[in-house]
Amino acid sequence: MSRKTSKTAERGGRHGSRNPALTPGRIAVLVLAVLALIFVFQNTRATKIRLLIPEVTVPLWTALLAMGIIGALCGAYFAYSRTRRR
Repeated sequence: MSRKTSKTAERGGRHGSRNPALTPGRIAVLVLAVLALIFVFQNTRATKIRLLIPEVTVPLWTALLAMGIIGALCGAYFAYSRTRRR
């Protein structure tokens, strides 16, 4: 082997033998998503929701799921806009 060969090339690439799909951050997000879904689907009774003027009655899980999706979209937007600025 020549001196120019790096140790990362000897280990089999940039990530080595680790699976880059299962990082601790991704596992934590997956666990939180599963817990959020369990919470949402355990709260199934109907509830009244008022958004400015209209009042609607929907299952609580629908409202919780909608708020979770809106929160995820907001988080993704801010994460994307932060990486775009750099």
